[in-house]
Amino acid sequence: MARVLGISAYYHDSAAALVCDGEIIAAAQEERFSRIKHDSKFPRRAVDYCLSEAFIDPSELDGVVFYDNSMLTLDRAMKSALAVAPAGRDQFMASSRALLGPKAWLARDLELVLGEVPRLLATQHHLAHAASSFFPSPFDQAGILTIDGVGEWATCTLGLGKGSNIELLQELRYPHSLGLLYSAFTYHCGFKVNSGEYKLMGLAPYGEPRYADLIRDELVDIREDGSFRLDTSAFGYVDSLVMTNARFENLFGGLARKPDTMITRREMDLAASIQHVAEEIVLKLVKHVKRQTKSRNLALAGGVALNCVANGRVWREAGLDGLFIQPAAGDAGGALGSALLASHTVFGVPRTPGRSHDTLKGSLLGPAFSSQEIAAFVDRTDAPSHLVVDPVGRAHKIADALAAGQIVALFSGRMEFGPRALGARSLLGDPRVPDMQSRMNIKIKFRESFRPFAPAVLAEHAADYFELEGESPYMLLVAPVRTERQQTVEPNLGDDENMLAIVNQVRSDIPAVTHVDFTARVQTVGDNANPEFRRILEAFYKGTDCPVLINTSFNVRGEPIVCSPQDAYRCFMRTDVDLLVLEDRLLWKSEQPAFSDDSEWQTQYELD
Repeated sequence: MARVLGISAYYHDSAAALVCDGEIIAAAQEERFSRIKHDSKFPRRAVDYCLSEAFIDPSELDGVVFYDNSMLTLDRAMKSALAVAPAGRDQFMASSRALLGPKAWLARDLELVLGEVPRLLATQHHLAHAASSFFPSPFDQAGILTIDGVGEWATCTLGLGKGSNIELLQELRYPHSLGLLYSAFTYHCGFKVNSGEYKLMGLAPYGEPRYADLIRDELVDIREDGSFRLDTSAFGYVDSLVMTNARFENLFGGLARKPDTMITRREMDLAASIQHVAEEIVLKLVKHVKRQTKSRNLALAGGVALNCVANGRVWREAGLDGLFIQPAAGDAGGALGSALLASHTVFGVPRTPGRSHDTLKGSLLGPAFSSQEIAAFVDRTDAPSHLVVDPVGRAHKIADALAAGQIVALFSGRMEFGPRALGARSLLGDPRVPDMQSRMNIKIKFRESFRPFAPAVLAEHAADYFELEGESPYMLLVAPVRTERQQTVEPNLGDDENMLAIVNQVRSDIPAVTHVDFTARVQTVGDNANPEFRRILEAFYKGTDCPVLINTSFNVRGEPIVCSPQDAYRCFMRTDVDLLVLEDRLLWKSEQPAFSDDSEWQTQYELD
């Protein structure tokens, strides 16, 4: 048996993943255990979890694989700095400190955690991305497209996967990067780079793409095959520690918006414009991959693959027979990809694709907690709870609460791997309630009111509500709400009007999950991955004739998704959530004692 541990670390979203004989056993991001959003440090807690999930000792590992080639990254940093010298000094020093500091101590960090250094391997960044998507996909053969900010030199690769082999055929290289182009606009619109890009995507439908031609004329030369070149004179990331510079500001109406200040029409239109250009590039790239590989299946990964609006257009317009997107498409997924790559290509484990579904196990690859552990927790914290052992009866109680307009926090089974909550660590609400989106954003999530929520829908009813062919189990496709369910609304309001008034407009019979452009980021829930979540949807449908629920991640702004019962209870008590479901126990907010946020609470993974 080949037991392979994959590691992603030292940049952002560090993670670990364990693959045994080609089967994905466990995967988790370090942030879930450390409670530090986008934690980049060596994932020691995630490694501990993966080994404990498989009941193996470090000595039983056949290899540990790092998701990146640090020497190629150093080569890029040095050559890029020399190309713009002396201006690139600060950027080179920052890159060198990372590459010659933490990354140079990988073997030491492994030994500290494992007690020894197993066979240590490394791959290349985009090859790890490619493996993370193709190998778990249901395809025996598929074209592969990876797009992100940068990994070593590459910013985009296309390739072909066949059986247990992957061949990367072409690449685009730094500084010409769609990920960095999108991040530059993320920064200019006042959001945080490497985490705020999804906010920019959510903001885009509020605006008009009136800067799109300017972007094409001044910033990016797009070719018919999707390749492109950036005019780097407008970007700060080439020679400084910020994303944009004075030329960029002059092109787009002044200084970058300061975080947490009012969003104006300019930011809405900038978001719409870069989203429009990004979709154009992605579509052309996908069609080029299809031509080059002669495959009508596509495996997609890299941070840009989390742009579910672009993904939706790809699925509708690119003429594909099959599309698989790695749900942990960013750097965290590199841990899984590197472990799978070594398993199949170094250790010779044959690959057996799923016949109709992928082999990701619903991306439910993180820790779970038993009924006994939950009982011990609620007893220790004196938290009043109701034990409901019957899963169907429990689902109906939860559905009744949702139908009454209450907000439910669901903690059930193994935690999700990747940035999306898929019904294991989720906040749920009734999508028929018009103000539920703003209510959950402001009073529960403590985040911007404009940000949309996703609908989770029983798979067999998805086509009744959304113009979506096939399934979307990982919430990575945006699709239009069906025309017959849409309602006429007033045109978008002017610059000086409150955005909340736009958000609360009723656009369909499921208004809380219908975005301003009449689309939704859909999660289809079948009968194979998450039975508990499926039962709740079925019970809600039976009681309301609506097979749709709001599903958003169980966390508040600035914090990772909850991992442990302690995390869940703390988040529950600090927000306006009405009901917390901890496996087979129901905890009502109205019955809980006064809460003091005790910073000494620790999970089993925090205790050394």
